[in-house]
Amino acid sequence: MYNVYFIEGVVLKIDKKGVIIMVKRNEFKGEKRMNSERRPQGVRDDYRARDIDENISEDIIIGRNPVIEALKSGKTVEKIYLQKDNIEGTLRVIEAMAKEKGIVTSAVDRRKLDEMSGYESHQGVVARVTPFVYSTVDEILKVADEKGEDPFIIILDEIEDPHNLGSIIRSANVLGAHGVIIPKRRSALITQVVSKASAGATSYTKVAKVTNINQTIDYLKEKKLWIIGADMDGELCSKCNLKGSVAVVIGNEGSGISRLVKEHCDIIASIPALGDVGSLNASVAAGIIMYEILRQRNL
Repeated sequence: MYNVYFIEGVVLKIDKKGVIIMVKRNEFKGEKRMNSERRPQGVRDDYRARDIDENISEDIIIGRNPVIEALKSGKTVEKIYLQKDNIEGTLRVIEAMAKEKGIVTSAVDRRKLDEMSGYESHQGVVARVTPFVYSTVDEILKVADEKGEDPFIIILDEIEDPHNLGSIIRSANVLGAHGVIIPKRRSALITQVVSKASAGATSYTKVAKVTNINQTIDYLKEKKLWIIGADMDGELCSKCNLKGSVAVVIGNEGSGISRLVKEHCDIIASIPALGDVGSLNASVAAGIIMYEILRQRNL
């Protein structure tokens, strides 16, 4: 036995154990509309983002700007799907770029794009690409060496929200970081949601996926990098010396930097907080710390 619910255009089947199965839009008749007063037992408030994101393929890019950036960056794009009743403006540009590069395009209806994108906002275009290739920590260090710059790396300690991960990668690219390091477990991975949130920066920024953050920090220390932990209990970042070779640790959205990782940091830096809210969103905090590093480097 199962219940069927219609939520924001997505039809879900939910069994007695609270397991959610995403099915096609309008596949069932007489859907029950879920609200805050009537929620299936055993299903948490954050069920929708969690379960739908886990079904999203890593070889799909959605959204106009991310697809354009993928085409510009030289990333291997296998095929592009365009909404057939809406090929105009930027979609025409994408179609022309694909034709120039010899990439096959296909005009499909919106429902097909909805299914491919996991019902995320696709803006009328979905690109099928080769799966994201993660870099190594040494490859990130090599980027800095080839540019003749002191290494500037972002370490994410269990960032779980894919939109936060995408935003941080975008800021890292804009503010001159050479790469981002994430753990293999308990972390968002590179999916089309992340690529879209990064505005295409995942096509340019190296991302390394490591087994153990603490061991990676020790390795970076051997390479003469200072490890900066972003935490409210630290010294104001504007008063810290953030020049030279650095790696900045950004903690989990809810719990912050884990205790062991924090103990491995050389410096704990904080951001000025004058309002009534206790902390900033992880991606916003990361952007402010990165900007301060860039500012000090350019003094």
